[in-house]
Amino acid sequence: MEYKRATEAWPEVLDEVTGALDTLTAALDSEDDFTVLLRQVCKQVTRAVPGVDEATITLLTGGVPVTAASTSDIVTALDHDQYTVGDGPCLRASRTGKMVRVSIADAADLWPTFAKDSAAQGFSSFLSAPLTISDGHNGAVNCYSARGNGFADLDEKLLDLYTRAITAALRAYRRYQQAHETTEQLRKALTSRAVIDQAKGILMALRQIPADEAFRLLVEQSQRENVKLRDLAGRFIAHATGARPTP
Repeated sequence: MEYKRATEAWPEVLDEVTGALDTLTAALDSEDDFTVLLRQVCKQVTRAVPGVDEATITLLTGGVPVTAASTSDIVTALDHDQYTVGDGPCLRASRTGKMVRVSIADAADLWPTFAKDSAAQGFSSFLSAPLTISDGHNGAVNCYSARGNGFADLDEKLLDLYTRAITAALRAYRRYQQAHETTEQLRKALTSRAVIDQAKGILMALRQIPADEAFRLLVEQSQRENVKLRDLAGRFIAHATGARPTP
């Protein structure tokens, strides 16, 4: 396929970027699974950047890379080629925070196994853009293309535009998700505390002992039976009252 000159292509490709971002925005409103959203990003980047045939997302957690989303098992395997040797377009973009654009010829010199396996699958050009979602999660959006002449400056600019936009969206979503998880943890903690306080109150009344002593007895019993204090307290309430504990 012959590509238009960059100046002629801008209106069309910007429409594609806008459409891809609109689709992602809709997904943010409807999905509650972060992995599903990352897969949506991979799918949409093939629309946003001309010549991208397949895409993956690499995330580094504690310095360990993993392909968090991908458009195919083939490019996931090519990501793993890079992880095995500890270098490659996706890892360089992830670690340096800079765009990495490589042709198959350059890749053959730098990463022979990766280049050989990529060529065998029909890929000749590689473009990776850094992606930072949170302090503990950075990585890259990785593009694979069958074009033999490599990605162009326009492609690099479009990928940069797209990743900057999705970074803001994914960061906001991740903060929301973390807040939701924290709220759920707090709810569970408060529920557990209420059940333990109920059990402690019953024990205080039955034994005519102070609160500290009642709590100590519950803890000791929990340790002897190797069960969680909350579960022991719930069982004690059910036994003492014949009813399930209430939060």
